[in-house]
Amino acid sequence: MMIRNIKNNTFHLVLIALSLLVSSCSSVAKKKEISGLKEKPNVILIMVDDQGYGDIASLGNEHIKTPNIDALHDVSARFTQYHVSPTCAPTRAAILTGRHSNRTGVWHTVNGRSLILERETTMAQVFKDNGYATGIFGKWHLGDNYPFRPQDKGFDEVLVHGGGGIEQTMDYWDNDYFDDTYWHNGELEKYNGFCTDIWFENAKAYIEENKDKPFFCYLSTNAAHSPYFVDEKYSDPYKDNENIPNAAFYGLIANVDENIGKLVDYLEASKLMDNTILIFTTDNGTASGAKIEEGGDRLDGFIANGYNAGMRGVKASMYEGGHRVPLFIHWKDGGITVGKDINELTAHYDILPTLVELCGLELKKDLDFDGTSLVPLIKDEKGKEKFEDRVIITNSQRIENPEPWRRTAFMQGDWRVINGKELYSLDTDPEQRNNIAAQHPEKMIEFKKAYDNWWKEISPSYEAQPYIIIGDEAENPTTVFGHDWHTERIASPWHQRHIRFGYIDNGYWLIRVAESGTYTFKLRRWPEETGLALNAKAPIRPALPGTTVKKSVESKVLSINKAKIEIQDQVLSKEVDPGQEYVEFQVKLKEGETKLQTWFNLESNEKLGAYYVQISKMP
Repeated sequence: MMIRNIKNNTFHLVLIALSLLVSSCSSVAKKKEISGLKEKPNVILIMVDDQGYGDIASLGNEHIKTPNIDALHDVSARFTQYHVSPTCAPTRAAILTGRHSNRTGVWHTVNGRSLILERETTMAQVFKDNGYATGIFGKWHLGDNYPFRPQDKGFDEVLVHGGGGIEQTMDYWDNDYFDDTYWHNGELEKYNGFCTDIWFENAKAYIEENKDKPFFCYLSTNAAHSPYFVDEKYSDPYKDNENIPNAAFYGLIANVDENIGKLVDYLEASKLMDNTILIFTTDNGTASGAKIEEGGDRLDGFIANGYNAGMRGVKASMYEGGHRVPLFIHWKDGGITVGKDINELTAHYDILPTLVELCGLELKKDLDFDGTSLVPLIKDEKGKEKFEDRVIITNSQRIENPEPWRRTAFMQGDWRVINGKELYSLDTDPEQRNNIAAQHPEKMIEFKKAYDNWWKEISPSYEAQPYIIIGDEAENPTTVFGHDWHTERIASPWHQRHIRFGYIDNGYWLIRVAESGTYTFKLRRWPEETGLALNAKAPIRPALPGTTVKKSVESKVLSINKAKIEIQDQVLSKEVDPGQEYVEFQVKLKEGETKLQTWFNLESNEKLGAYYVQISKMP
């Protein structure tokens, strides 16, 4: 109407046209900015613990039922030669950073070598910088103290158990998968239900809350890691089958599969599925889906029972069965909807570079990825040649300081060099039965040279140390755990059963004092939530009817008579009142890096470290 009234007034027409154009451009720009944010794909990364390549029906296992994982497999890019670290914490560090786990400081699952270095930038931090909501549900296993916690590494919403699994040293005492207490955004909260159900249900609630902006959801289950606790309705279908080594292990996977189905149903009902990149993978080879033949090495032997997709070795092995795992990627709006096998050699540190490209993420700083984007393989585009002669190296160090070729697999194409001594060609020997190193001396020289160059390049990373920070407002007080002792033993007291039976060991924590001042140290044998005295015997946690939960091991009384602490060249000791919950020391500390070590002396003259130490900076 306005334009008709002034159609003979050229000047006014021009002004209005310009005004409308400016207004329209501004509106379009604003709409583009907002819709651009909304159009960024959501990302859900599902990481199942200890499920191997062969623990999925669609990958050849005739004994397990995984209909929802199978359905995802049918509409995904499937990576048939995807490799991770042989154990859980290193794989998680590599996936979340796009860097080799050794470079991130994580080459073990305990002994202070599962703590991700403070300098590392995680996937969550990258997504957060790009306007994404970020949440983790389940297992973290990269440090339970500042600055290693998920909330320190980019996650806004955090719901996790402690340590590398429920029942481990830093987990809430006597958690058993049912009606447990977990860490929610830095506070302990009790939840009703089964752990895997809780992770998925809370993840869906979080997605619902954040569905109007892009989200990154890391759904990292502790299942199917030991202990194999599950409702018997999931494990019973697998009992009394000679082809199944562990019915409860399959039962845990069955419950995960059920939850994946419920998640997909929710995403479809909420109209989120089409623009969500859904990734399914696992962290290492099977833990209990295959059994090594009698007399064989318990990790590296040949399979006698169960299904392992024709591979040698299981979790923690340097052979294929230890580190070749499933990887499925689905994204309808991105055109990744057809079941497609991708056979090139790929690895865990490729995931983050791939998501950076798929989601169009901007990097605030130049991150030095060891991985490369898988997009050329997924879309069959130029760039596939990068993968032709690619080398991937994975290892299971499990010691304080890494050693060359220790439990190592060097991979290029179908070639596999194991520990620098054995050579296999998977095209003719997929089970790695015939060592052909003697027949190919030139190949061994070539591969060893490539490995030596890699080792020389990555070795300086080992000088960086993971320091637990005390006296910082981000976490004060804090509790450090024997799980993270730096010790020469292959494993510190990482499980609550070790605390119960009085595991004799000691080690030190690497500590950074954030601020000079007076600090209190409370040395405990039992965690605070138990309220138990130093010389007390912990009650037995009973079995749970209708489930596979077994009663806990019986505990042992430790007759502690003296305690000692050493930090910043100060050594303090005192007699112990064994009826008290802890022994307390006050120490004046200077800002800076140091070591902390504690001792309990027993009447038997044995010595061990305090399993739990609460540290507070006084006002």
